[in-house]
Amino acid sequence: MLPLDYFLFLQIILFLFITPGTPRVVIISYSMNYGIQKCVWTALGDISANIIQATLVIFVIGSFLSDNPIILNFFKWIGIIYLFYLAYDIYNSRPKDINTKEINEKSFISFFKDGFLVAGTSPKAWMFFPFIFPQFIDFNNNYVIQFLILITTYVILDFLSLIGYAVLANKLIVWIKANPKTINTISASVLIIIALIIAFSQQY
Repeated sequence: MLPLDYFLFLQIILFLFITPGTPRVVIISYSMNYGIQKCVWTALGDISANIIQATLVIFVIGSFLSDNPIILNFFKWIGIIYLFYLAYDIYNSRPKDINTKEINEKSFISFFKDGFLVAGTSPKAWMFFPFIFPQFIDFNNNYVIQFLILITTYVILDFLSLIGYAVLANKLIVWIKANPKTINTISASVLIIIALIIAFSQQY
């Protein structure tokens, strides 16, 4: 059983993952300074934090949402507002200069910790999981299976996108500096469209 609007969920997370955010800035920096292999540990730390965040959200407030559709509808509109905010933030953001003077060797645990803390303290992640993630789960059915499908999809695509950023770091930086508004405009536009789809298609 697929979660609610599974393919819409795919669209949302794919566009979130291709947008340069804090975890990807870290991955790019580490790729340039330590190599791609070390970035695997940072990416693993990132998705570990996401798994914990999603688990807390779904299994702590899941039954509450099921019994209170008004609250779920409230979360839906908070999620829509957040998508509009994210689109605005992406459109107005400027590519960062990826530089670091840190050349000392770091342990695998240190790379993992950095990825975990960056994702675990990310305001965007803590907005996404409570306000958008539950919109794709039907709490009246087997939501454990739906959760496993969603979080597995999320962490696999997140991990692959992080490694993709590491592999393409040098080319990506050059392209973003040469085209600072193109990727931002496209991503912001798509997020607005997705927000409108959620607003008109999901009812509780």
